[in-house]
Amino acid sequence: MIKRSLTALVSLLLAHSGIAQEPTRIEPPFWWAQMPVSELQLQLYGENIGHYRASIDIPGVSLKKQVAVDSPNYLFLYLEIDESVPAMTLPILLKNGEDRFTIDYELLEREATEGRNQGFDASDLIYLMMPDRFANGNLDNDEIEGLTEGVDRSDPTKRQGGDIQGISDHLDYIEDLGMTAIWFTPMFENNSPPSYGGYHGYAATDMYAVDRRIGSNASYKQLVSDVHDRGMKVIMDMIHNHIGLDHWWMSDLPTKDWVHDVEKFGYTNFKGTIPGDPHASQYDWNRLVKGWFVPYMPDLNQRNELLADYLIQNSIWWIEYSGIDGIRMDTYLYPYPEYMARWTQEVLTAYPNFNIVGEVWVETVAHESYWQDDPPNVDDGYDSNLPSVTDFPLSFAIRDGLKEEFGWTTGLSKVYYAFAQDRLYTDPNKNVIFIDNHDMSRVFEHLGKDESLFKIAYSILLTARGIPQVYYGTELMMGHENRGGDDEAWRQTMPGGWPDDKRSVFTKRGRTDKENEILSYMKAMNHWRAKSKALHHGKLLQFIPDENTFVYFRILEDEAVMVAINGGDEIATLESSRFAEVLDQYRKATVAPEGAAYKISEKITLKPRSAFILNLSR
Repeated sequence: MIKRSLTALVSLLLAHSGIAQEPTRIEPPFWWAQMPVSELQLQLYGENIGHYRASIDIPGVSLKKQVAVDSPNYLFLYLEIDESVPAMTLPILLKNGEDRFTIDYELLEREATEGRNQGFDASDLIYLMMPDRFANGNLDNDEIEGLTEGVDRSDPTKRQGGDIQGISDHLDYIEDLGMTAIWFTPMFENNSPPSYGGYHGYAATDMYAVDRRIGSNASYKQLVSDVHDRGMKVIMDMIHNHIGLDHWWMSDLPTKDWVHDVEKFGYTNFKGTIPGDPHASQYDWNRLVKGWFVPYMPDLNQRNELLADYLIQNSIWWIEYSGIDGIRMDTYLYPYPEYMARWTQEVLTAYPNFNIVGEVWVETVAHESYWQDDPPNVDDGYDSNLPSVTDFPLSFAIRDGLKEEFGWTTGLSKVYYAFAQDRLYTDPNKNVIFIDNHDMSRVFEHLGKDESLFKIAYSILLTARGIPQVYYGTELMMGHENRGGDDEAWRQTMPGGWPDDKRSVFTKRGRTDKENEILSYMKAMNHWRAKSKALHHGKLLQFIPDENTFVYFRILEDEAVMVAINGGDEIATLESSRFAEVLDQYRKATVAPEGAAYKISEKITLKPRSAFILNLSR
């Protein structure tokens, strides 16, 4: 009891005297020599460390500035590191009067860049998965001391236990599907209370740590390396709009304006059209950008320079540490636009082969294209620097058009009109295209569990311009489960990913006959697309829909692909002469994906509710 009282007294005296001990956190935890950026911001956190001042006496390393903030427990250091500085332990001396101590900060040697940070493009096929819902390969990390929520498989709104080991165990399955890239929803620590449930990963409580229930930083890095060894790529999901309410910052914010005041700005209005709207009110703009996403996600203020630098550097740290090939930036249109433009520019300047896709959930092409790098017909001076956007307008056109009766503006005409507005994009072939994802109903369910419409949708996905993304389970034509909330209905676990599952969809024996049939169809389509340069780089030429049929081509010099869709319930017959401007340029045709020879005659017959695809060559 006496010893404990003395300890408390010493702590109290230290706090009042401004004396600190070594920081409890340094972020980033380490850095590298010869980085593509010379500036390094260090965020030091520890009791009263803001009263200290740093000095560095290493040739080639200069301390540009140091910033104490509202909380006395932070100190921000800005270092300029010359490219001549080798990997080393960098001593940083901190002094406050007579009190002093030294931090030994590690500058590591960079790894060879070959095979890392490759970017992704229209030659790729992206597999999107939610790690918690894919497979549980390590039961020992289901419950972790210090993390509030364990696995509860009786409740789909809670953690299910999927992890990095489970993903690693099934890389053969993903590669065999014909996927060339994997996008994982966030793996950052989400130490949320069970009442909220942070299984999705979008409420980060530590931006430098993989959630230990999923794995570790080291196991994530190894996963990226293992994916690369198979000739595939990895896309990391990041969020700079918000953090989780239980992020360690929230108990001691560095500055008063680190997050937006929810009492003043409330919650976002989710209207992504506002930034591109020339008539938008300031009130609505403030609600979009400064309002919290949900009560459990504090909204970050990227106009705070220290925070903006922190976030940009965090991205660069993960790219360098893990070797990832791209980033999918969540809620891209919700932060300050000028910050997102700066972030994108700095990341792509540091890693020129890299790629970024921003999640821009809007309904119209005009508002989607606003966010792509240097878009035509934008006269407000904004340029996002963003190469790729998520093509929600095309997704909605496919999903809703296939459900509707055909008309001038309905049914397959919706897909036609989506393509017809491609002039608004800087480069529509850089759009990430999809027919469902983790925030939408599964496409098979959305289309009334109609297998024919499902196959038409998938055919459009693989043949349209852009970078196709497939949501996990789509290869099995997954529908919905009638439990949990809406999100959980389409975020099922993969049967066989858990030791106590009654069957495994990762094996032919564990799948139903229908699942094996659909899987075979999709594998054939995926591997066919991988070989088609016309689908990767060819221009799109389309013909207006006619009586519920729609025809378009992808054309690249000596090869082309013809896509003929019949959305009706009856056999349709097309006059070949209508498409002579393309067909007359090619002498050979084969049916995709099987490759059987096909002779183009005066008429082309289409089966009801089907997509007919031809490979054309000279």
